Amino acid sequence: MTDITTTVERYIAAWNEPDADRRRSIVGETWTDDGTYLDPLMAGDGPDAIAAMIGGAQAQFPGHRFELATGPDAHHDRVRFTWKLVGQEDGGAVAVGVDFATVAGDGRLREVTGFLESAA
Repeated sequence: MTDITTTVERYIAAWNEPDADRRRSIVGETWTDDGTYLDPLMAGDGPDAIAAMIGGAQAQFPGHRFELATGPDAHHDRVRFTWKLVGQEDGGAVAVGVDFATVAGDGRLREVTGFLESAA
């Protein structure tokens, strides 16, 4: 069983991985086979779709990087954490979000629901 901090670190690493094959591998290690992702702008069901969805987000924000801002905060099979998307030039946040997830018995993510917040 993986500890939740490691799982969330892998989650952030997947969002930052530019190589499609490595990104798909990280997603497979981080989400269950029936894992889902949902936020106001995108959704993905299963590791292949989630990895492709992340690739699409990277294409929209070239040169940007996700960072863990707070958390993870976990209890039972639930976890929440805040992330920020920062630009390469000044490191300022262009987006901030709070993700809530359920965690499977093996420590991988089963469902992630993201909420976007103001970056200001």
